[in-house]
Amino acid sequence: MTRIALATCSEFAELTDDDKFLYEPLRRRGIDAVPVVWDDPHSNWAAFDLVVIRSTWDYAKQRDEFLSWAKTVPNLLNPVEIIRWNTDKRYLRELESAGAPVVSTQWIEPGEPIRLPGGELSGDDVAEIAPEYVIKPSVSAGSLDTGRYSIADLSHEALARDHVTRLLDRGATVMIQPYLSAVDAFGETAMLYFRGEFSHAIRKGPMLDGPDRGVEGLFRSERITPRTPSDDEHKVAEQVLATIPGADELLYARVDLIPGADGSPILLELELTEPSLFLDQDGGAAERFAEAIADWLRPSLGGTTS
Repeated sequence: MTRIALATCSEFAELTDDDKFLYEPLRRRGIDAVPVVWDDPHSNWAAFDLVVIRSTWDYAKQRDEFLSWAKTVPNLLNPVEIIRWNTDKRYLRELESAGAPVVSTQWIEPGEPIRLPGGELSGDDVAEIAPEYVIKPSVSAGSLDTGRYSIADLSHEALARDHVTRLLDRGATVMIQPYLSAVDAFGETAMLYFRGEFSHAIRKGPMLDGPDRGVEGLFRSERITPRTPSDDEHKVAEQVLATIPGADELLYARVDLIPGADGSPILLELELTEPSLFLDQDGGAAERFAEAIADWLRPSLGGTTS
C-alpha cells in the first residue's frame, strides 16, 4: 500500500478524533495513513510517499524550529513556502493589497509606540469601526494570547497595554482589530477547500469574552455547527484563494469569514498550515479529503495509489 504520514503534535500523537475519520476512506483507496509527531527526532519522513500536515498545533511557540523541520521534509503538503508565508498573519497585508476584503488591522512592531483604540495615542482606524477591539500576536494558533477589550471600560486600557507589552517584549508583532459585534449572533463562517474545490463549511460560535487571561492547552474550546455559506461568502472566499501565491500547490485551505460593519463578509484569517477541517460536520467531507490526497498521489505513483 501507499504510505503517508499525518503530521501531528505530541499532545495529539494518535491524531485528533476528527482527523481519525480519514483512516478508512484512505484505506479504501489503498493508502495507509500513519500519525507521526512532527518534532520526533527519530521519525523517517523519507519513508513516506506524502506527508500531510494536520494537528501540529504547538508550532506557534517554536515557529523557527517548525519551519526548519518543514524545509527538510520531502513531499510535504501544504508546501513549506506556503507554510512560511501563512504562519505569520502579516500575510493579511498582502491579501489586502491584492484587493481582498480583510478585517481592519493596526500593526505594532517591537520598538514602536503602543497605540490603543480610544487611548491617548489612539489607533483611530480601529476605534472608528467598533467600541471593542481584539489584541493578538501575528504568530499564533488556537486563539491563544488573544483578548477582547472595551474602549468604554477604563480598566481595560491597562490590561490591554500589559497584553501588548507582553507580546512586544517577546519579539512578537502585535495585531489590533475591531471586535465586530455581528459575530456574537452570526459567528464565523469557516469554508473548507480541498485541491481548490469547495467541500463544506461550519459556523464557529464567538469565543472571546474578555481580556486575555491565558488558556490551558493548545487552543480555546469552540462551538461548531454545520453552515451553508451565502453566495457573497463564496465570492469572497474564492477572491481570497485567487490571491494566494502558489495556490495551485494547495492540498487544503480554510477561509474564515465574519460579517463586516455593513454585514458583508470579510476575511478574518486564512488557514493553510494546520487548520481543523471539521470532517465530522459533513457526511462526505472525509471522503472528499481522502480523494484529494489520492488524486495528488496518482501522478507520482504511476496512476495508482494501491
